[in-house]
Amino acid sequence: MNDEPAEHKGAADGAQQTAQRTLTIKATEVVAADGQRRRRRQLLIVSALALLVILLVGALVWRERRTTTTTEEETAPVVSVRVAKVEQQAIAAQVSALGTIFPHQEASVAPKISAQIKQMSLLKNKVVQAGEVLAVLESRDLVSQRQEAAAALGEARAGERSTVTGTIPQNNAQDQKALRDARAAVANAQATYDRRLALYQKGGISKKELEQSQLELTKAQDDLRLAEQTIALRTSALNPNERAQAAARVNQAEQHLGALDAQMGYALIRAPFTGVVTDQFMFQGDFAAAGTKIVDIADISQVIVKAPFADTVAAQLKLGDTAAVLPTDLPGEAMHGQITLISRASDPTSRTVEVWVTLANEAGRLRANGAAQVTISTNSKTDALVVPASAVTLDASNANEGTVMVVDEKSVAHEHKVTVGIRAGDKLEITEGLQAGETVIIEGNYALPDGMKVEVSEGEKPESDEKGDKEKKAADQKDEP
Repeated sequence: MNDEPAEHKGAADGAQQTAQRTLTIKATEVVAADGQRRRRRQLLIVSALALLVILLVGALVWRERRTTTTTEEETAPVVSVRVAKVEQQAIAAQVSALGTIFPHQEASVAPKISAQIKQMSLLKNKVVQAGEVLAVLESRDLVSQRQEAAAALGEARAGERSTVTGTIPQNNAQDQKALRDARAAVANAQATYDRRLALYQKGGISKKELEQSQLELTKAQDDLRLAEQTIALRTSALNPNERAQAAARVNQAEQHLGALDAQMGYALIRAPFTGVVTDQFMFQGDFAAAGTKIVDIADISQVIVKAPFADTVAAQLKLGDTAAVLPTDLPGEAMHGQITLISRASDPTSRTVEVWVTLANEAGRLRANGAAQVTISTNSKTDALVVPASAVTLDASNANEGTVMVVDEKSVAHEHKVTVGIRAGDKLEITEGLQAGETVIIEGNYALPDGMKVEVSEGEKPESDEKGDKEKKAADQKDEP
């Protein structure tokens, strides 16, 4: 009996403990649930706050970006450039070669006789005229020889006069007398023969006497024929020959005198043409042997520049083509001349052809034997798209491709790929990539980004912009009262 209450008591205690544990568990669960709710609520609050912060930050960032974009748009940099139009015009490739300047005329002056230089001044760099005396040689021996030759000429002329006016008329007179005598002798012999023939026929004389008379008549007739032939021969041959011999002696004396006059003329050394004495080799008092050079003279009023060009280039040239000449000692002073000779022979080593360019040099600024750059035009086109060379940025210095910055109507630069054709100094032909009338940047295009807004420098605006400005100005003036 006493044991039951103890068991009941133990059971009650166990139930109480169980109930306490259950309450504790429930309380714990309630506390845990409550904590979870608080944590969830806190998490939601934190999440809401975080989302709010994110939205605020996003709004601020968007606003900042919008402000920055607007500011950038308002303060975007504008590059100042110079521009030019793509034009259709004629162009030709420029080919250059280094040439040598030669005078139009040059000569080495030398004496034709050997003598001492009697008179000669300092002539180097002096301008001399054609025929001007440069030097005088010693010629006293020539003077005496000339006087002797002049005397011989006078003697020959006197002999000619004697022959023409004395000897020939005298011989003619003698021949005429002989002719008359021969005719008279024939007449006398004929009369004698006729008388003796009559006597012989009558028997008054012998036949021998008749034959003697006939012989005398024959002799007289032969003498007459000789006199007639002598006169004819003298008229046709003897007298002309005597005249010719006398004239020949006179002519020989004249030629000898002329030779001495020429030698005396050689004693005066004259300039062959107008020019400049470029060098002097002998001076007064020197002995000048025949053929020895005394001075060099050059006519530089007109010069010839001889330059070697490749045979492929020379094949495209013709006489009369214009060439630009830039002397190396006169930088920046280009001159223009014409091609006057294209050699018909090529250098087998360098495969070049010599081309002559003639140009005026009245001022004498070009020096003989100086150097000059000769530029000629080849491979020409009459209707090509041409831009300034500064507008093209080549991929390489010898490349045919590059880029060009084109400015549109909104003053925005755009990069265009182009192909280059003919190159002519500061101009280039564009075969692909551009159209006539487009505006290209010629200054300020280096490393310019594509799409960059540009501002055309004053005086370099495209024609379309200038036209628009003029139209706007005209409209404004029209609206004004």
